[in-house]
Amino acid sequence: MKTALSSSRRDFLKIAGTTAGGLLIGFNWFSCDSPKVKVLSTEEILAQAKSFNSFLSISPSGDVVIFSPNPELGQNIKTSFPMVVAEELEADWEKVRVVQAHLDPTKFERQLTGGSGAMPHSWERLRKAGATAKFVLVAAAAQTWKVPATEITVSKGMISHEGSGKKGHFGEFVSIAATLTAPEEVTLKDRKDFTIIGTPVKNVDAKSMYTGQSMYGLDFQREGMQYAMIQRAPFGMKLSGVDDSAARGVTGVTDVVTFGSNVAVVGTSTWPLMKAKKLLKLSYEPESTVEGSMDHDKLFADLLAKGNAEVKRKDGNVNLAFKNASKVVTAEYQCPFLAHSPMEPENFFAHVQGDKVELIGPTQTPDRARQETAALLGIPPENVSVEITRLGGGFGRRLRADYVIEAVEVSRAIQAPVKVIWSREDELTGGAYRPAVRYRFEAALDAAGNMIGYKLRGVGMNAGNTTREANFPSGAVDNVLIETIEHASSITTNAWRAPITNFLAYAEQSFLDEVALAVGKDPVDFRLELLNRAKTNPVGELGYDVDRMIGVVKMAKEKSNWGKNPSVKQGFSVYFSHKSYVAQVANIEMEAGKPTLKKITAVTDCGLVVNPTGANHQVRGGIVDGMGHAMYTNLTFEAGVPKQKNFDTYRLIRLKEVPEIDTHFVDSGFDPTGLGEPALPPTGGAIANAIFAATGRRLRSQPFIEQKEFSDIQLQIKRA
Repeated sequence: MKTALSSSRRDFLKIAGTTAGGLLIGFNWFSCDSPKVKVLSTEEILAQAKSFNSFLSISPSGDVVIFSPNPELGQNIKTSFPMVVAEELEADWEKVRVVQAHLDPTKFERQLTGGSGAMPHSWERLRKAGATAKFVLVAAAAQTWKVPATEITVSKGMISHEGSGKKGHFGEFVSIAATLTAPEEVTLKDRKDFTIIGTPVKNVDAKSMYTGQSMYGLDFQREGMQYAMIQRAPFGMKLSGVDDSAARGVTGVTDVVTFGSNVAVVGTSTWPLMKAKKLLKLSYEPESTVEGSMDHDKLFADLLAKGNAEVKRKDGNVNLAFKNASKVVTAEYQCPFLAHSPMEPENFFAHVQGDKVELIGPTQTPDRARQETAALLGIPPENVSVEITRLGGGFGRRLRADYVIEAVEVSRAIQAPVKVIWSREDELTGGAYRPAVRYRFEAALDAAGNMIGYKLRGVGMNAGNTTREANFPSGAVDNVLIETIEHASSITTNAWRAPITNFLAYAEQSFLDEVALAVGKDPVDFRLELLNRAKTNPVGELGYDVDRMIGVVKMAKEKSNWGKNPSVKQGFSVYFSHKSYVAQVANIEMEAGKPTLKKITAVTDCGLVVNPTGANHQVRGGIVDGMGHAMYTNLTFEAGVPKQKNFDTYRLIRLKEVPEIDTHFVDSGFDPTGLGEPALPPTGGAIANAIFAATGRRLRSQPFIEQKEFSDIQLQIKRA
């Protein structure tokens, strides 16, 4: 069945009288391998095609140029978004070109990247834009050939009329198409007729990345540009004294600038700046409580017991359920602070010239950089331009603009263009971290083994709401109490890939296994029992689709051969986040007398898969990220400064520690949903539950490698 959608004339703009004649399609963004796809520079595009606007341009040669406004940090939208447009346009994918657009709030809506929301937000409008362009091109061909538009077909960028034998490519009709009026409604293709969506397409930037041609922030240079590196104050401290004489004496250092509690050394290259920064003699005094050296375990335990909690959900009579319970299961889980540790540390270029500013670099939120710069300098936001480079990772860290503002401050002070560069040590010690969190779970069970009561209390440092109160198992239990406690800290925190759920999923799924064990039920069957209860007799608000969650659970059980091989010990986990559902099973087998993690099976329901290649990479990357941070990574503080300052002590997962990963996708019939983050949350729980199944050791804190329960078992990992 085809779908008709309203298409406002405001979404279709026309320009007549341009030198080349042309078609302008305006639409907002959330803003089969194809080795011939090439990313052109803006200069090349302007030379080859009349750019009718920043969204969609069709050159006289028939090439389709699509500007991608959202920052690309590895989530693949620069490839998948154009695929959707090209599908409805019936373009030849080999003639589609993709260019990174820069910040333009007048043309683009919500020009940012975060929350795995780009595709679900933009799916309909992208299809509508492509279908609208196709409609007017067909109408232009019909007018040119004097034939009914209904007799015209379009395929791979060619417009044809079988009766007359006439045909031509898109570029031959753009001038006439630009003079036509867009329809109020356009008809979208039936999904069964898709020829681009659902086929494996290489990342459009693949070749440029492999050959070192992609422009990342660290690659950008400008003649006359200075470099700056900054010493930042410890958390909770403020600058009280500066002796920069030794730093100024380093050859290559041109200036030392102080702003706030930051001291920047400025020069002609980074190497002398790294040396000079170490020669700074700085003194600090307390600005607030320096909690980085406190005993977090004791603090969290006290807050869970005595803290002022905010009730996020309350169903039924929880006190009565626990009073009448035949058995109560209680457990606490805790996670540490984590840095984002992107491959490319923070950096940004700024050139302040009076009341105008030029910004260039990697950011997930270019308009935030623009707005904060304007506020700092007291100038109109439209006086600030932002060019977006490709991002070498972000994971939420580049949602902030602190490193952008540093560049602005230094440029203003030295009255010259400057690029601020963070070292790896800067990135780990001066960042905005995943908040440390602790959870207490309680389950009330009746004599028949049914969970009749469920309590969750979370406490986090600058975490906001530590829960997802509408997520499973809420809605599946009659009596529920979910509370959160916020503890303010001088340590800055920030969204970290799959915020809150990156640890909450592990804790919840591990606890559900504990409850299943207490009542003697299979962990998967226990979850299905709860889900069926939520489906037939839901309690309160459900923040998840029960049928979709049941779907991934059942497929994961099938694909992993759950429980069918006694020699394979398995751990299960399932989670809903960012509108998608992921179930995972981890397999552990004994090899040479030691438990060995050999395989992780993942089943994902993210709606329609636009690009199987990109989707597979997203799931695998999320699993590796989730596994590595659950098992190995920790960030601790002393006197407001992280103890782990580089990768020699901040332990990340290694290639040899990645097991076989088997990915599957559910065709649920829904429109595409998020995929940049949902595969990460379930991973820690699946591995922890498998470790318990194999060894009887329950892991309640991360990272696993630092827990005595883990070190005793000598877990091995079979590299894929």
